[in-house]
Amino acid sequence: MKGKVVLVTGANGGLGTAVVQAFLDVGAKVVGTSRKIQQSEFGSPNFTAIPGEVSNSEGCKALVDKVVASFGRIDVLAHTVGGFAGGKSLAETDDATFQRMMALNLNATFYLLRAAIPVLRKAENGRIIAIGSKAAVDPGANVGSYSASKAAMVSLIRTVALENADAGVTANVILPGTMDTPTNRKDMPNSDFSKWVQPTSVASLMVWLASEDARDVNGALIPVYGSV
Repeated sequence: MKGKVVLVTGANGGLGTAVVQAFLDVGAKVVGTSRKIQQSEFGSPNFTAIPGEVSNSEGCKALVDKVVASFGRIDVLAHTVGGFAGGKSLAETDDATFQRMMALNLNATFYLLRAAIPVLRKAENGRIIAIGSKAAVDPGANVGSYSASKAAMVSLIRTVALENADAGVTANVILPGTMDTPTNRKDMPNSDFSKWVQPTSVASLMVWLASEDARDVNGALIPVYGSV
């Protein structure tokens, strides 16, 4: 991964922090983005912080343009941005919750892919790795908006995998169960944290999917469910 330029969205989140560090550990040049991020958050000369907004088309285009202006290329897109809402049946779900899940999990992915794919096609063996959810393929009760938005995101990624294989680009989705992040611990304090998925495990998998060893993996949905 030395010399590769990796763009990590949600770079200072519960998972994003582990992903950034994992790519730095293998020698990549990592551009980390989120709405609020600072250079000082990662003490590596190979890290560059670029605050950005990925919830709309203009923000995604501006972000990609900034990365290309600074580095000339993007080799890997590691997309960890997402959101969760649950607790109500579909019949009880309000419009705002449904639209928020679509905006965070589907729309942001669409805008980011549309901006980044032309750049990734120019890279040798470009890589797209997105974080989905177990709920995308195994929906449960009272999380309908979240499950639907993640399922639609999976469809986008698999479409991208088919459309860009001719340029050597691969696109894959990791489907984690509940992640062991500070936010999830706060929201579910009575859970058994030992059964949750470790962010470092997902980060290591993302690094492998970005490597040459994973060149034959394309359009895959990879379950990482923890001790279910």
